Amino acid sequence: MENAAPIAKRDMSYTQNRELSWLRFNERVLAQATDPTVPLMERMRFVSIFTSNLDEFFMVRVGSLIDMDMLAPDETDNKSGMTPREQVSAICAAVRPLIERRDAIYRELMAALDNAGVTEAGFDALTSSQKAYVQDYYKENIRPLLSPQVIDRSHPFPHLKNKALYAAALLTPSGKAAGGKEKDKEKGKDKEKDGGKQAAGKQPAVLGIVDVPQTLPRIIMLPGGDARYIRTETVIAAHMKKIFKIYDVSEQAIVSITRNADISLSEEHYDDENPDFLNYMRTLLKKRDRLAPVRLELEGKAPRLAKRLCEFLKLESERVYSCACPLKLDFIDQIEKAPAQLFNAPHTPLYPDYLLADRPIWEQVVQRDVLLFYPYQSMQPFLDLLRQSAKDPDVLSIKITIYRLARNSAIAKALCAAAENGKEVTVLMELRARFDEQNNIDWTMELEEAGCRIIYGPENLKCHAKLCLITRRERGGLGYIAQIGTGNYNEKTSTLYTDFCMMTADPAITRDAVNFFENMLIGNSAGEYTKLLVAPFAMKNRIMEMIDEQIARGADGRIRIKANSVTDRQLIDKLSEASCAGVRIDLIIRGICCIVPGVPGKTENITVTSVVGRFLEHSRIYAFGEGLEMKMYLSSADFMTRNQDRRVEVGGPVRSPELKQFLEEYLNLLLADNTRAWRQHSDGIYTRLTPGEAEPIDVQAWYMTHPIEFAKSQATRDTLHTRIRRWWSFRK
Repeated sequence: MENAAPIAKRDMSYTQNRELSWLRFNERVLAQATDPTVPLMERMRFVSIFTSNLDEFFMVRVGSLIDMDMLAPDETDNKSGMTPREQVSAICAAVRPLIERRDAIYRELMAALDNAGVTEAGFDALTSSQKAYVQDYYKENIRPLLSPQVIDRSHPFPHLKNKALYAAALLTPSGKAAGGKEKDKEKGKDKEKDGGKQAAGKQPAVLGIVDVPQTLPRIIMLPGGDARYIRTETVIAAHMKKIFKIYDVSEQAIVSITRNADISLSEEHYDDENPDFLNYMRTLLKKRDRLAPVRLELEGKAPRLAKRLCEFLKLESERVYSCACPLKLDFIDQIEKAPAQLFNAPHTPLYPDYLLADRPIWEQVVQRDVLLFYPYQSMQPFLDLLRQSAKDPDVLSIKITIYRLARNSAIAKALCAAAENGKEVTVLMELRARFDEQNNIDWTMELEEAGCRIIYGPENLKCHAKLCLITRRERGGLGYIAQIGTGNYNEKTSTLYTDFCMMTADPAITRDAVNFFENMLIGNSAGEYTKLLVAPFAMKNRIMEMIDEQIARGADGRIRIKANSVTDRQLIDKLSEASCAGVRIDLIIRGICCIVPGVPGKTENITVTSVVGRFLEHSRIYAFGEGLEMKMYLSSADFMTRNQDRRVEVGGPVRSPELKQFLEEYLNLLLADNTRAWRQHSDGIYTRLTPGEAEPIDVQAWYMTHPIEFAKSQATRDTLHTRIRRWWSFRK
């Protein structure tokens, strides 16, 4: 939470809580699962994304609020005035209807998939041949891996891993175990009626837990020609009576515990006890799986079982969710034989036709700035630049910041090859990239073995910047190329996220890049730069200055910001000030947006648009002004306090008129989207835009079907501008 000013002095009429705003974003993700224009399996993937998003939200955001409630219970959010405890309660209340809606959508999709030939089978619905197949699979592959445990006086409650699946049951000693005689049926019925109270007397119900082995596939494909499967946890649940042989099962469910994953780096602990930062991160990661539970999920209704688990886990009932949907949907991609028409048509990123494959990338970047637009264009030209630099005898050094890498990273391999070829390779590796820590640790070791120099950046600051600098010996001295990105150096996400990669030989930008890496090598996060925006000491101030420049223009001022989130209170207040001065402000914010648009006298000149589609809108673009005087930046940073004040971030100016024109057209097209776009209203609620009588505009479909040209033909430009003008006239 920011702590910039006393809460009593804050105007909260145009701001909203970040956690509730995030839940509204995830609701927009879930809405994609109801879109009939999206293929069925892709709609199911959106249900999966919604679910995994919510998992991470509880692990990180709810976990940190629970910690804050213990450490600073009276501290209030400067955008809603709520305490940590009030925020947790509001979150839990808001999540429950979302879970109910998710479950209803899942049931509808499963019925539609069944009609399309993709069927999940229940154990009792198996044919005799299928049941025999599953039983054999259970005996050979599942049963030997199970470790059932009864929790009683002799067997303590086990540690349940974060987001692992377990089959849990309330068990009562069977008649055979209790003394060789079966209880009569009427007595059994009475016991069932009173909710098991009799069993809680002389023979109390005990808890039984079986882990669902994480080494097994989540589903078993059934024999036959269609895509018919059964989940592994379903098979285990069907065998609970056999697993706990001497007990009767009175209530059971598949359960999962979500634990606080907000591990924090204690610099004091690191310095005093673990001088090796790499080893310290390894130690810290082991703690994550043992942090406090923040949520209990059950597939199915088992109220007494849930209550017993809460007693062991010390969880409040508001953080218990009974679901009809599987607790983890990662099995979707394991389904075989699903018809191709149930998926999106494959999309292959293109190699830009304005780059010549038979000429070195270095030469082409020296001639003009090059922009790659993921996922419509391939990351290959940047990979080519690294690979060519690794072999080029005149290349002296490569310096790069890394936040997230692919598991099988071609970029990391190119860096290793460069080091092995005698280049000086410096990698500023961020080991604290949440949930990618182990992957980054693994790559750090491999890069070091190859001869790369690894640094970890300034203390207490994550390095989230995306910057690469290549130095080459040329006639008359040294030459430089800088690459500035809005997204990670990750080949996988470059096919799934919209991001920009700009490569430039602009002397003013490359000079700043040289200074940046010099500063990082000595741990100086407060360096001075002429062209680059660098957080945490200069980026926000420069943004505020550029907003002030537009404020001075009044009604002629123009601001367009594309980012993932807006939460920083200072920037929010400055945007409100600009709105009050008459500046037209369009915010294209995919996720969290704590500024509320359209509030009279506060934000009435601000619009907030969120585009949610096939690809995750990840790029960050800042545009201040219009025409020749417009200042435009590509950046790694959102308008969030953590990005602006607590991270190393870099924003690079777009100085090429061609690239600036293209990016401005892109922003206008995003604002004109009436198919995948949502508009926020003054109450904080979003509604999805529809074409109505206007021509449909889908920004992602446009770039998948139209070539990207920075020197566009007049016909292509006219087509684009005409569609945008038609939409704006219809909107007015």
